[in-house]
Amino acid sequence: MSAGAPTNSPGALRGTNELPAPVSGQRHEIGSPVGRLTYYSAGPETPGKFPPLLLVHSVNAAASAYEVKPLYEHYRRSRTVYALELPGFGHSDRGKREYTVRMMTDAILIAVREIQSDFGRIPIDALAVSLSSEFLARAVSESPLAFRSLALVSPTGFTTLDKNTNKRDGTRGKPWLHGLFEFPLWSEGFFRLLTSRRMIRYFLNKTWGSTNIDEGLLNYDYVTARQPGAQHAPYYFVSGLLFSKDIPKIYNSLTLPVWMSHGVRGDFVDYSNKTQVEGRANWTINVFSTGAMPHFEAEAEFIAAYDAFLAGLPSALPS
Repeated sequence: MSAGAPTNSPGALRGTNELPAPVSGQRHEIGSPVGRLTYYSAGPETPGKFPPLLLVHSVNAAASAYEVKPLYEHYRRSRTVYALELPGFGHSDRGKREYTVRMMTDAILIAVREIQSDFGRIPIDALAVSLSSEFLARAVSESPLAFRSLALVSPTGFTTLDKNTNKRDGTRGKPWLHGLFEFPLWSEGFFRLLTSRRMIRYFLNKTWGSTNIDEGLLNYDYVTARQPGAQHAPYYFVSGLLFSKDIPKIYNSLTLPVWMSHGVRGDFVDYSNKTQVEGRANWTINVFSTGAMPHFEAEAEFIAAYDAFLAGLPSALPS
């Protein structure tokens, strides 16, 4: 199934509850063990010298592939790029079911297999934002030959609280809290309050660490949060059920080239536990004078730093 360029002007989004495409290019829908998955792809007519690039948005109350749009639209000019919408978000299945770390990790692995069906078993580059960095790292640890590199943008799992959890299993979840959120009397109503325009702006201000947020993202967040079933996956997120206790161990186990980046403003600035990977030969860390979405705030600087990292990698394509 194909879709044209997304309609994401403020006026267009305010006038409809239908969810437009978050990025340009081809829209693909596939059935899978984790439900219907949607992803987008685009690239130059003549493939360049770079392997495919998979982009994975973050997880929050109104997440979607729009969160990787600046990178998707930039890199589609030089290589084939894919943007996955995780279960419970965007145009993927948002049914009322259990959303787990395993489901999110499997969704990434399924997307990788779809890419391999297009390109063969070429190791790909992959980038994920915030909590999805944990899912991507786990996917890489389970299928390392499928990847050439991974990039973690404002990743979770590096806070002070994560320092002593690397040998624990399970999640940080509170099932009782999830049950409270999903209580039928208020489940949908509370989520609508949580994702009002005012509240979305409030949370984006905290993410950016300033009021100079991306207005297109705000408008898209509002519309995607109004889709049927939009509350189900986010309630697993806010209940802590998608945060893994063992993620420091997963990060430490990675042997592929890793590029990590983060900002210094806003609510997401505790990276004290990154000392566990700093100085490792396969890890490169860049810090930007931004909030937690540096690819929106400092797009050119971000892309230049990521390109410098990619330029140091061996080619994944056959000679």
